[in-house]
Amino acid sequence: MGEADARVLNAEQIRDAATVVLLRQTAEGPRVLMGQRGAAAVFMPSKYVFPGGGVDASDRLSPRAGLLSGTCADRLRSHPLSDAHAPEALATAALRELAEETGLHLAPTAAPPLRFIFRAITPPGRSRRFDARFFLIDAAHVAGDLDDFSEASDELGHLHWIGLTEARALDLPFITEVVLAEIAATLAGAADQGVPFFDNSGPTPTFRRL
Repeated sequence: MGEADARVLNAEQIRDAATVVLLRQTAEGPRVLMGQRGAAAVFMPSKYVFPGGGVDASDRLSPRAGLLSGTCADRLRSHPLSDAHAPEALATAALRELAEETGLHLAPTAAPPLRFIFRAITPPGRSRRFDARFFLIDAAHVAGDLDDFSEASDELGHLHWIGLTEARALDLPFITEVVLAEIAATLAGAADQGVPFFDNSGPTPTFRRL
């Protein structure tokens, strides 16, 4: 996770963040890529998570174009907090974090490869707070060997592909469990009702659809 730009809300830092749910279709069913945070990590120690982290200044200064559909970009702009980053910066951060934490990179593609599927703001009182956007990417867009993590950093251990049901048996953050349920519903053909947003930016937790 890089050195993130931060903003202050309710006297606490809330950092824009981007998370990647890499989805791989196999003969045994859909699988997602997850890894385990270190036991000494300040935020969510020992939890199994998707690759992701805070937005860097470089993501904001040199965003990549063509990563998002117009609908996803519009939804990312909904309910902005002060000094929120542009959709392109968030998408760029997602791919940078994917490359850093897994060693995987996307191949060039004509169609936008990232789909905005979830947003959550960490509740008050946690060691760190993030305004996290989750992006779904079909693993077919990845260049090279999907099982080669030799270029990954050491931030996530036990990187592996796992089925959606099996993943929910791991030691997961609550939001990760919810995201897995949303992905399962989407794959089962659920109608698009907007992007779920767990908004903990104010004194009262609010659930929205973007």
